[in-house]
Amino acid sequence: MLDQNPAETRSIIPALLRLLPGIALCILVTALAYLLEAVEIGIAGRPWLEALVFAILLGVAIRSVWTPSRAWHYGIDFSAKTLLEIAVVLLGASVSVRAVLAIGPELIAGIAIVVVVAIATSYGISRALGLPRRMAILVACGNSICGNSAIAAVAPVIGADGEDVASSIAFTAVLGVIVVLLLPLLVPLLQMSLTQYGVLAGLTVYAVPQVLAATLPIGALSNQVGTVVKLVRVLMLGPVVLLMSLLASKLREESDEPAPQVTAGDRPKAGRPALHQLVPWFIVGFLVVAGIRTAGLIPSAVLKPTALVANLLTTVSMAALGLGVDIRAVAKAGLRVTGAVTLSLIVLGLISLGLIHLIGVA
Repeated sequence: MLDQNPAETRSIIPALLRLLPGIALCILVTALAYLLEAVEIGIAGRPWLEALVFAILLGVAIRSVWTPSRAWHYGIDFSAKTLLEIAVVLLGASVSVRAVLAIGPELIAGIAIVVVVAIATSYGISRALGLPRRMAILVACGNSICGNSAIAAVAPVIGADGEDVASSIAFTAVLGVIVVLLLPLLVPLLQMSLTQYGVLAGLTVYAVPQVLAATLPIGALSNQVGTVVKLVRVLMLGPVVLLMSLLASKLREESDEPAPQVTAGDRPKAGRPALHQLVPWFIVGFLVVAGIRTAGLIPSAVLKPTALVANLLTTVSMAALGLGVDIRAVAKAGLRVTGAVTLSLIVLGLISLGLIHLIGVA
């Protein structure tokens, strides 16, 4: 039997205990969300709003009247980030690598074009509204690729400071929740098929895990298509950051430009981000699990329970996401950032719809 270091055990136990309050709160919100869904089914005969959506709404409602202390933050942050990432890895069991190839070279090329056009358009909108260049780049990359992950990866490359990063992330958090809630409404309005909606969600939703929340209420096909499209979109982060590192050397050396809102924060040291920032571990995990599924090494009996666990973890994470969204952050970020992010997202949606019709997604 291997000896266990008592000091390590003593350090792990407090860390685990520290997570419990926040995780318990997220689970409670999740339980209430499933209860509301059950009541809704009992009254209307079907869930017009899924538990995923209820979890977000309940979390935001609680956060708007109560600000959790630091003791709650550890578990909430763990649920919002780590549990989401685990859910994405598990989701790989429901997606075959053949599905990625099945979307076709036209759509893969189209995703790359959408990202490039969206970055250029979003940057132009941000500059036209008077945002500094660094913040404009952060807004453009966050909006066009994968929200906070893109902002975190690009920030050190362009030498962005704390005020730019804080304002950009505040809006991707709030607007990301709004997109997850409102995007499914476009299905009946635009009479979209499950595949078309999956492509739209994959091209417009900020974070990989949020694609689950935006597509699962619509259908499994939308979820699979959206996840694959979003995966291809996230993989664009590496080339974009590499290109930024080549083009932004002069920008890193320039002095700070006036920001629309001044907040505390020092400019991080310039440099290329680590590999895990370019390709997050859960994306690698997703690909590995999907490869195992494609090879037929995952028993069929395991697939359904795995999908249920992924859905449950996602709902818990959506509750945490709602608990972490401070609506008041919108006002603090300023009207110019509000307009830049909102207009950029609208343009991204229009470009995505154009691609769907251009290449004839069924």
